[in-house]
Formats: sequence, structure tokens, C-alpha cells
Amino acid sequence: MRIDIITVQPELIQSPLSHSIVKRAIDKGLAEIIIHNLRDYATDKYKSVDDYAFGGGAGMVMKIEPVYKAIENLKQERDYDEIIYTSPDGTLFNQNTANELSTYQNLIILCGHYKGVDHRIREHLITREISIGNYVLSGGELAAAVISDAIIRLIPGVISDETSALTDSFQDNLLAPPVYTRPETFKGWRVPEILRSGNFEKIEKWRFEQSLERTKNLRPELLDEDPDE
Repeated sequence: MRIDIITVQPELIQSPLSHSIVKRAIDKGLAEIIIHNLRDYATDKYKSVDDYAFGGGAGMVMKIEPVYKAIENLKQERDYDEIIYTSPDGTLFNQNTANELSTYQNLIILCGHYKGVDHRIREHLITREISIGNYVLSGGELAAAVISDAIIRLIPGVISDETSALTDSFQDNLLAPPVYTRPETFKGWRVPEILRSGNFEKIEKWRFEQSLERTKNLRPELLDEDPDE
């Protein structure tokens, strides 16, 4: 998989994508992340990528010319499955979306910034808008890092135990069950006996029941969602 990230602040996104599972995926050749500085596509000598909004109002707006040039240059090199814009008013990112995007080969992520982008970019260039939550960040760089991390860890071969990713929280709209490790007893707090029984059928049943109970108590709205959406 290749992810091209277009940003006004490349230094803000480099560190989160240079460690841990994402780095291992890159080192294995299973993923490639290319960060593009939008200012490299600016059309004036000042490398400006923002301007005042028509009609007035507070805040600056990302200009259409450099964004169009950046995306078109990339599209000349390969076909892209999705061109994603990180925006507070995009579709809320969830595990099902991560699962879907992890099956694609080439993605572009345009990081939102300032007061937003010239709306013509959203109308004519963007294929999907994604929000990572009902709040506003200083820019879309951290959102792009979150999306990339969630996608890449699902690529076969990235995590050595691939069943681990399939049993994460939000798969099948359920929270993960409690997990324990040694020692069996600590300060009188014991690991549940069922997990020490060796009866894997009963253990899986217990884990499902725990997942269901935790979801009902902590995130009941997940049970109303269609897991395939």
C-alpha cells in the first residue's frame, strides 16, 4: 500500500509515522508513506498556499491552485483508490472504514488547515471526507496520522499475529474483552479462573460475553450500528 499525504506542515506528521508498527510495515516493504509539502506546489514566488475568503470573514483558506497541482501530479504517476480530505464535517472514521481502506493500494490524504480549503477542491477533486472526531484540531496532520496508523496495522503481514488485529475493539462493533497476564495473583487480585482453565471453547464464550457486556455498559450506541457500514 502507498499513502501520499499532502500537508502544509510536513514536520508535524513525520514523527508519528516513523515508529512502532507503521515503521515496521515500511521496513518490510508492506507500506509506503510519502509526505508532500504543499508549498512545493505553490504558484507564486512567496510559496503561499492560503488567501482571504471571498465575501470576507475570519480566517484564511487553502488555495485551489497548489492543491490541484499536487493532486494532478500524483495522479499522473498512478491511479488512486481514494483521495481523502481530513475535515471536521467528514464522515466519522471508524473500524469498518479502516478495514475497507486497508484493502486499497493507493491513497491520497489531503490535510485540512486554516479555515478549510477552497470548496471547489471538495467538489471536484476529493472522493471521501473523513473526520476522526467531533472536535477541531489545528490541522489535519494528526488526523492523517491516525487514519494511516489504523489502516496500515491491518495489512496482512504487518502484525506478526494477524488474529490480534481481528480481535481489536470495534471489530464487529464490540469492545475487546478484558485481558490479563502473569502473575496470576497480585495483591490478592486474581486472574479469572476461566482463563486459567485451558478450556478454549469456554474461554471464547466468556470473552464474547465480556465484550458484549462491556459494550452495553460503556458504548451501547455501537450495538445499534450496522457492522457492515
